[in-house]
Amino acid sequence: MIPYYYKPKETDLETLLSRELSDDFDVEKSVKDIILNVKENGDKALYHYAEKFDNVVLDNLYVSEEEFNNCDSKVSDELKTAIKRAKSNIEKFHEAQLPKGEFLEVEAGIQLSRKIVSINSVGLYIPGGTAPLFSTVLMLGVPAKVANVKNIILATPPTKDGSVNPVVLYTAKTIGINKVIKVGGASAIAALSYGTETIKKVDKIFGPGNRFVSYAKMLVSSRTSIDMLAGPSEVMVVIDKNTNLRFAASDFLSQAEHGRDSQSVLLILANESESFTLKNNFIKEIEKQLDQLDRKEYLLPSLNNSKILATDNFDDCIKIIDNYAPEHLVLNLELAKDICKEVSNAGSIFIGPYACESAGDYASGTNHTLPTSGWAKSVSGVSIDSFIKKITIQEISRSGLQSLGKTIITMAEGESLSAHANSVKIRLEEK
Repeated sequence: MIPYYYKPKETDLETLLSRELSDDFDVEKSVKDIILNVKENGDKALYHYAEKFDNVVLDNLYVSEEEFNNCDSKVSDELKTAIKRAKSNIEKFHEAQLPKGEFLEVEAGIQLSRKIVSINSVGLYIPGGTAPLFSTVLMLGVPAKVANVKNIILATPPTKDGSVNPVVLYTAKTIGINKVIKVGGASAIAALSYGTETIKKVDKIFGPGNRFVSYAKMLVSSRTSIDMLAGPSEVMVVIDKNTNLRFAASDFLSQAEHGRDSQSVLLILANESESFTLKNNFIKEIEKQLDQLDRKEYLLPSLNNSKILATDNFDDCIKIIDNYAPEHLVLNLELAKDICKEVSNAGSIFIGPYACESAGDYASGTNHTLPTSGWAKSVSGVSIDSFIKKITIQEISRSGLQSLGKTIITMAEGESLSAHANSVKIRLEEK
């Protein structure tokens, strides 16, 4: 069911661990047309796409005050309590990330500092799709609030009766987000980037989505900042001969159920004989748990994208992990902390048998908006830094410029930029 490779060559890893999606020119054309239509026709285009893609005729793009008030009664007390507890943990972790401005006098008369400023306006996209991702409202909304972003607008597709999922709405309300628009897909990204008659354009767009959403974010990123380009969800689970395979299989399947193009990778650190036995027992456990789960229409296709790799060498284990750069890295083995110290590329790491991947997805407090498709080699997940700017400041006295001036002039003239040099000279000539 899942292909197995023992001690793969380093030169083969990129091919083995590839999760590239083929180009879809129909998607590209469709998204370009949608963005152009929203740019030119504003709200009219949004109403059109709501009817075309969401099968609903809307009378207002915004969630009304009445809808906000009514959402409470449609969410169970148990779920409300869970959402509030998750919110508390996410707040604590992200509050701890708040930076302090730096101040340094690098030379006498030359004072440098950084000013921390929140982004003025952000748009948070919450997909509709096969499950209401209210947890993503927490993961994007809470750090935005902690960072003191003044203007937050949430976009999510309407249901067929023209409403917004009540749990998504309740979560937004709990955080303090009161602007929610019933707009989904590429049209939502276009509206947030360009603005319409009733929707103000934002400075940065956050949130996951399907290929239409991802391509729309890529296209508008030349004018509106984005968090990242999110691909299909993925996990790498690392085990050894002492791992509880029931635990490992549950993490493997938890990402596979996100969608047909999700990918799960098992990495075994053991000798050849032990690895072969672990592989077989792991597959049996996967099959056993599959029988107990819903969403098989997503689980089974995504398992076709999955792989099992094995090695008996610690350094090779690290190379495989760093080559793959997983969105989620579950280290469920004896050497978990040693591996964590050496790994350079991962979105989020889960250490030990009880650090299940779903804890980070929902309630431990770390952010689940993470780089996929190998982007963890150069990009971090969403954090407080995603919602703030750091402005550098320099204050230089006359004596400071007198001391540094010759260095500046020499460098400017070395680049043949005489106006740069002159801006120093005219100041030093002043009596």
